Amino acid sequence: MTIDDTAFERYRNTPNARTTLPRLLLGALVVVVLWGATTAAVLLAGTHVYFAWQAAAASASGMEGFLASPIGILSALASFAGIWIGLWVAMRWVHGEPLSALLGASRRVSRSDFLKGLVAVLITSLVSEILLYLLAPGIARGTISLSSWLLFAIPIAALTLLQTSSEEVLFRGYLLRGLANRFRSPFIWALLPGLLFTSLHWSASSSAAINACVLVSIAAFALLLTLLVYATGNLGAALGAHFGNNLTGFLIISHQESYNSFALLNARPLEGPGWTTSDAILIALIGIACSLLTIVLLLHPRSPLKVASEGSHAG
Repeated sequence: MTIDDTAFERYRNTPNARTTLPRLLLGALVVVVLWGATTAAVLLAGTHVYFAWQAAAASASGMEGFLASPIGILSALASFAGIWIGLWVAMRWVHGEPLSALLGASRRVSRSDFLKGLVAVLITSLVSEILLYLLAPGIARGTISLSSWLLFAIPIAALTLLQTSSEEVLFRGYLLRGLANRFRSPFIWALLPGLLFTSLHWSASSSAAINACVLVSIAAFALLLTLLVYATGNLGAALGAHFGNNLTGFLIISHQESYNSFALLNARPLEGPGWTTSDAILIALIGIACSLLTIVLLLHPRSPLKVASEGSHAG
């Protein structure tokens, strides 16, 4: 299973002369500042609504209750609009390029690869959930009613797409493309954005062993997403894969107590007690195995879900 890098070479050579390392760092700083400002504004509005509702309901719950509430989750997802705003400002004013330049050499998302990435991850997510159930049996019905779930399904899907697309365009688009244009070594353009993306998933509420297994799984998933960009020269497949992964967790089955308000099913939470070191190792192996399976589904020449390099299809 070999990968033709022709499409990626076109993608990495699309930045203009203003994509220097200092400007890339300045652009990243702009994104961080605007993301932080947007997050503060959205969470401030969300807490105002939440605590007003709490007062009307004569119930008491602190900031932790807000973050785990439906309003808190909606606010957290909406805050990722700040990344899109920051990227637009950085691309326009720091680099003098359109935001669409980050999507691929064609400056548009491959719709067919997006769908293939989505389907592949939905398949491997099912495999992952079966294996995790065998490791830790016990799945409970979520607290949300079916009617409420149907009502919120589309808004949650839209906000999940906002979240995952902003992360992909930042880590596999802006940073990867900019670094790949300046450096030939994948240890720089692939490893650095991947490590940054992985580190952001550290959870203070989880044990060291569970944190380690989650970070290993996230790192394997980040490698998968990077490989998809390398193979296609386009963000389409990575966008679909990331969207499918997060949508499953938000709407179908949750492994996090702090993000399970909209999930139909709740599995044993990873931040909960009772997980052993051997459990953590098995969870990490499941994550790695499912990422490898996704790679096979999307990159093997005989797979019906094989993605195409940009320029070899229309879509």
